[in-house]
Amino acid sequence: MKARRRTTFVAAASLLFSLAACVIVLRNIDRIRPQAPLEDALYVTSPKIVKRASLGYDGLMACIYWTRAVQYFGHRHFERGSSYNELAPLLEIATHLDPHLTVVYQFGASFLAPKPPGGAGEPVRAIQLMEYGIQNNPNDWKLYYDLGFVYYTELKNYAKASEAFARGALVPGAHPSMRILAARMAEHAGDIETARILWTETLESNHDDLIKANAAEHLRGLKVDEDIINLEAAVERFKQRTGRLPLTMFELASAEGIAGIPVDPDGNAYLLTVDGRIELQHPDDFSFATKGLPPGYKSPVKPKFHTKF
Repeated sequence: MKARRRTTFVAAASLLFSLAACVIVLRNIDRIRPQAPLEDALYVTSPKIVKRASLGYDGLMACIYWTRAVQYFGHRHFERGSSYNELAPLLEIATHLDPHLTVVYQFGASFLAPKPPGGAGEPVRAIQLMEYGIQNNPNDWKLYYDLGFVYYTELKNYAKASEAFARGALVPGAHPSMRILAARMAEHAGDIETARILWTETLESNHDDLIKANAAEHLRGLKVDEDIINLEAAVERFKQRTGRLPLTMFELASAEGIAGIPVDPDGNAYLLTVDGRIELQHPDDFSFATKGLPPGYKSPVKPKFHTKF
């Protein structure tokens, strides 16, 4: 019993000594850094080297580097620094030491991607960090969510954002809004077919009446957009063939072999303007349509799309 207590005491003392030593080393680095010629650089940036040097204490070292990243960002942000050169290496080292420390990936998505002074201005590196997190934590849907928002907010790459949200929507237990976000991003990217598939999945797989109604309304808007794109293409073909614009919708329909006057999902005929544009008779009835709106038209207030969990 005495031997066991002695072993426990020695182990506890060793752990406390290690923690104290880490704190002292970090403080000494903080004192030295302002005097160094490269103020905003890490002495060791390789996650592999740090992992070898951790001597098996990967979890402890990951927490230390994670704490260091938060302290570093907070200090630089307080001083309104114009660069955060250490932030990405610190986060990368922490996640390579402990790939399941998901809070680090979430922090990276929030502060590594935005431009200074709000962040490091490194969206590509943030994406790499998020993909590494997804690789090691494939069942955490929030990582896909954060990845999608980096593509959306920082790079305006709506197709990639839609792909990230759609991947996350397949994770068991994912928030239902992931499908909605994926569909909205596909709409932003102009990918009507993908948006229609995603909104149809949302409509058919959801039991919430409000979400189903929202999906149905988006599908109506997509139908309008698709119809008007096709009709305006028909107007352009008519002009190329005849050298003039069609005078009436009936003339356009006849030239295209369309039976009857084209109508919107509510059964109202589309309008053909004198300058060859196609318009909706009642644009207020299609909240999410982006085509067929009269010049200067302001749509009613739509539900806000940017939601952070």
